Amino acid sequence: MEKPPPKKTRAFTRRAFLKGMGGGAAGAALTARFLGERLEGSPFQAADVDLISRKTIAFTVNGRRVSLEVEPRETLLDVLRGRLGLSGAKRACDRGECGGCTVQVDGRTIYACMFLAIRADGKSVATIEGLAHGETLHPIQQAFIEKDGFQCGFCTSGFIMASAALLGRNPSPTRQEIRSGLSGNICRCGNYVKIYESIEEAARKMRRA
Repeated sequence: MEKPPPKKTRAFTRRAFLKGMGGGAAGAALTARFLGERLEGSPFQAADVDLISRKTIAFTVNGRRVSLEVEPRETLLDVLRGRLGLSGAKRACDRGECGGCTVQVDGRTIYACMFLAIRADGKSVATIEGLAHGETLHPIQQAFIEKDGFQCGFCTSGFIMASAALLGRNPSPTRQEIRSGLSGNICRCGNYVKIYESIEEAARKMRRA
């Protein structure tokens, strides 16, 4: 019995590849032209359609009432830094992992980078810019200066806001309670001992006031 002749394999050449690419490009151009001609007579043009919805929200920031339009995707950090000029909350990890963007919403500490701006509607927001009274620093801010509670300073505002919430709940925290209360904040310089000493000093100042 005779064996069937071997099948011929078709070689893929550079010429065949370029011919195929040329045909595809021509087809894409004709399709775009055809669709463009169809859209010219349509009452619905691309410019008439707003693909991004917006919502007007109003909330209080450091005692000041603000109202603005936001996109659903915007975070509170986007609005504070980019729209309101409040740059104390830092964009560090932008993933809710370091606490550099810590602010307070209705007295509760949150990561502003993970908190959608539309959720702040009707609420009260406090940032590091609102802690001082005129030229007088908040006791926590003053204690961080006196006790060298910072090195590069990039994480400091987040630590201070978290500390303010901690001392608001517990005016006389132990060292372990301070460590636990600030567990959501990271100091990349590793200055934790000085940070804890700063908070202990601030607690003493606030109890005497």
